[in-house]
Formats: sequence, C-alpha cells, structure tokens
Amino acid sequence: MVIGLAPNLLIVGAGWVLGMSGWSIAGAALQTLQADKLPEKQRGKVAALTGLMTQVAPVIGIGIAYAVSSSTLLIFLVPGVIGAVLLALFPLIKPEGSSVSLARSGEMTLKSVVSSYGFNARKYPDFGWNWVGRFVFFVGLYFNTTFGTFFYSQRLDLPVREVAGIVATVGMIGVVAAAAGAIVGGFLSDKLQRRRLFVMLAALLFVGGAVAEATAWSLPQIIVGAVLMQLAIAVFATVDQAIIYAILPDRDQAGRYMAVTQFAQKIPSAVAPLIAGVVITIGAVGAEKNYTLLYLVGAAFALIGGLIILLKVKSVR
Repeated sequence: MVIGLAPNLLIVGAGWVLGMSGWSIAGAALQTLQADKLPEKQRGKVAALTGLMTQVAPVIGIGIAYAVSSSTLLIFLVPGVIGAVLLALFPLIKPEGSSVSLARSGEMTLKSVVSSYGFNARKYPDFGWNWVGRFVFFVGLYFNTTFGTFFYSQRLDLPVREVAGIVATVGMIGVVAAAAGAIVGGFLSDKLQRRRLFVMLAALLFVGGAVAEATAWSLPQIIVGAVLMQLAIAVFATVDQAIIYAILPDRDQAGRYMAVTQFAQKIPSAVAPLIAGVVITIGAVGAEKNYTLLYLVGAAFALIGGLIILLKVKSVR
C-alpha cells in the first residue's frame, strides 16, 4: 500500500523495505515449520513442491498485476492482500496448538539474539560445510544472473531497451525448467535417499549452462544455457533444503539455524554483483564487457560449492 501511494522515490524505498521484511519473516516461518514437522522421507518432496510454487506464483502474480494495471495502487495492493489472506488461513488449516506449556530456553535479550547467529562449526561440521558450499554456489549463481540483460544485449547486438522481450521469453522457459527440476530433484532424492549426489548433479548442470552462455553468440544457445542453469538452480535449492533439514544442529532451535542458513544465500546476493562488476572489466575491449570470463568464473564457483557439499557433508548420503 505504501508503494502504491508513494509520492516520491524515498517513500517507495521505505515501502519496499517494509514489504520485503514481512515477506522474509513469513517465508522464514514457513521454512522453520517444515524443519520442525517434516519426517525424513517427505523432506525432498515438500521442498520440491515448495520450489514449484516459488516458480508458479510469480507468473500468477504478474498476471494479476497485469489485470489491474490501470491502477498503480491495485498493482501493489491486490497481490499483497492475496498473500496476507492466504497466510492468515494457514494456521486454521494447520493448527499448532498452545505454546504456553513449552519450556523456555532463557530470556531474550539483544545480546542473545545477536549471538544466536553464530554456531560452533567444529561441533557441527556438516552444517558448517553445507553453509560454505551453499554460499560458494550462490556466489556463482549471482555472478551469472546479475548482468543478464546487458549480456543479451551485447551478444545479440541489440539495444538494451529491445532486450525486454527476449528476457521475458527466456524467463518463461526457465520457469518451466525450474519447476521440472524442483519436482524431479526433490522426489527422486526422496525415493533414492541420495541427496549429495543430486547437489553435485545440479552443480554440473550449472557448469554446462554457464559454459553454453559464456560461448553463446546466438539466441538458441543462450536459451539452452539459461534453461540448464535454471534447472540446476531448482535441483540444488530443493535438494540442499532437504539436506539442511537433516543436519540441523538442534531441532529445538530450527528457526535460529534456518536464519543462519539464509545468510549463505543473502550475503552472495549483495556481494557477488559488486565483484562481478569488476570481473567483466578484466580483459574488456572498449565497450565490450568480458562476459565470457564472468560466466566461466561463476561456473567454477558453482562447481566448487557442489564439491564441498559432496565431499564434506558426511551424515547425509
């Protein structure tokens, strides 16, 4: 509502921060609930279905926004109301009961909250190594997605303003690939009870997609590369989520450790684009940026991230 009514950019920014805060809190709570409740045999399936929804929901959201596009307020307000209503219904469908009788672990203070974001990596090596592997993989991911529009513009020799249609087309195809990857990766990893193998497979698919894009000078090859990378991201995110549920150091503090896990994704989203902006200038000639190097470096990070989880996380097959 704040964004829809904002009279200037500063208020837009404030509304965005408010909205993203609520979205993150709700998403974290849903992930914590899964960590609390899901048995081992369902973790991959539920992570797969959750991943599928994260691909389908934005498409539906765009459709809703387009339907009310005559009003800037409704573009932002209607999807927000739908989300709020569905979240309000969730506790009615899945009641958790009273928490009054639960034992309290101690008083909550600013110091205890801040210190809770640390953990003993030597005591919980699997959780620590998975965090590192996830962090490195997402660095590679953000290397290869940050400058997508400008990459398409340069490789297809088109003005940036004319690339929007191509980006949308590639994005839609990528949604289909990601949905398939989430379902197949999640259900198969449950069926076979093998998680690390699928993480490594995702890393290899990402490398294949990144190499295809790094060497692409035509739209068909760019599409192939993008589809492979979207497939890889979906498989990795789904299966690694199941791994996280299995290796939580303390299930009674699932929320704490799920929050720590989120840093392995959020920090790269902030840092990797800054580094990527430097990488594309290495060996660049004139206005031509070195996207080949950028995508190959991203592939290397993704591969290393997959190898870390494959070789270092021992308590999960």
